[in-house]
Amino acid sequence: MWQAFRNGSAYDLRVRDPLADDPMAARSWGPERTVRARVVALLLLSGPEARPGRVAALKLRGVQITGALDLSGGTVAPYVELNGCRFDGELLLPECRFTTLRLVGCSVPRLEAARLHTEGDLHLPRCRVENGVRLTDAQIGTDLLINQVVIGRDRRGKSLLADGLSVAQDLQAELIETHGEISLRGAKIGVSLSLRGSRLSNPYGKLALNAPQLTVERSLYLTPAGLSSQLYGNATPPYGIGRGIGGTPARGVRVQRFECLGGIRLDDGRFGDAVDLQDARFTLENDQEVSLRRIQTPELRFLGERPERGRVVLSGARIVTLVDKSTSWPGPGQLSMGGFVYETLVPVGHFPLARRLEWVTAATPEYAPEPYERLAAVKRNSGEDSEAREVLLTKQRRRRETLPLAGKAWGVLQDWTVAYGYRPGRAALWMAVLWAAGTLAFSRYDPEPIKADEHPQWSAALYALDLLVPVINLGQDGHWLLKGVWQWAAAGLILLGWVLATTVAAGASRLLRRG
Repeated sequence: MWQAFRNGSAYDLRVRDPLADDPMAARSWGPERTVRARVVALLLLSGPEARPGRVAALKLRGVQITGALDLSGGTVAPYVELNGCRFDGELLLPECRFTTLRLVGCSVPRLEAARLHTEGDLHLPRCRVENGVRLTDAQIGTDLLINQVVIGRDRRGKSLLADGLSVAQDLQAELIETHGEISLRGAKIGVSLSLRGSRLSNPYGKLALNAPQLTVERSLYLTPAGLSSQLYGNATPPYGIGRGIGGTPARGVRVQRFECLGGIRLDDGRFGDAVDLQDARFTLENDQEVSLRRIQTPELRFLGERPERGRVVLSGARIVTLVDKSTSWPGPGQLSMGGFVYETLVPVGHFPLARRLEWVTAATPEYAPEPYERLAAVKRNSGEDSEAREVLLTKQRRRRETLPLAGKAWGVLQDWTVAYGYRPGRAALWMAVLWAAGTLAFSRYDPEPIKADEHPQWSAALYALDLLVPVINLGQDGHWLLKGVWQWAAAGLILLGWVLATTVAAGASRLLRRG
């Protein structure tokens, strides 16, 4: 091993038996494959110089490292790559500095690496870490690649504790499996964060992914990943993850969707391009949430499977484009959108206005005007004026349910006559019907003039229209003396005329305010 280190070559103790070489298998490895952690630490921190013309590097294959490997606070200059190795003690790297560190397909009881600093990559693909990984305030110089890792939980129920983590480029955590909480509070990712095809589970707490104030310069992917049947050996990641154009699984590749057993919290997150939930599946308890409070992103792709329980919370979120499906949103009482701002709707599949109104209703168990007004504004800005008016009419009908009895009666009258002014054609129709009825009725009546020498010629049509149209005087009203039932007929036309005029004026004022 000492000579291999000086040559920069691999020290390989594998026996070429897949079962015997599997570091996760229960079969024990003999002393002939064992190296003490103290010797490895000595090589990394105070190792010999490289042979002339060579670069020193520690490359181990199929080696069992006994004892805790403690490099706390040290500076490791050589390149480090451990493939298919087994640790029987913790790997302790707090405040340690590396160039590049690769652990591929290794079994580690626990990785403790708070404030770790690497100039290059940190790779942990296909590893199994029984008692959790800690990367609090770690700084990764390029990429953090942990695809296909399996992580258990620590004593506090955390699988991956990485609060304050900083990654200069990508964080790839595709096809991973966790059994505790992933905590990325305040983490900063320089390019994209991918959890494609991963299965997150936290049966011991409310959250499977806890990442408030997360900053991702490009996109967050909670989407499917393609699985390849090939064996990739020591190839560079993504280790069997089939990709097509745009990061979607390549055609013909078997797909594994993103699944989460437990809540997700992305509150106050900032995402430069998109948050993508294509085909994501969330299995929640009644008190758990997919919480997207106050997130900011140009695009939210809410295209996952509808959660049967729990809640989806978008309160205060600011989105430019919302891409969604009608079948992705939960039902009444499971959706909250107070203060949710979006500018464009891009529905995928059949998403009629009636379903969109059900979406708003599901988010407002108690009447709130804001979601309706936001939807109407988006519809109007996209040129769908008739649908915008229908949304606002629905808002008025929901509001009517909160009014006292007199207000409800007045609202029903406005709705029945001119639909709160959002269907002005109704007013013209009612006016024509009432005018025709009034003309027909008064044509059978010959009233006496109030003043015999000061009156126009009697016209039933003009008289009925003069009664119906308030404010405007057509020269008939006020000159004729009506008696008995005709007085009540005239009063009825006047009253109905004022009702129609008031509702039309209210509708016109709404139209002017929207303009």
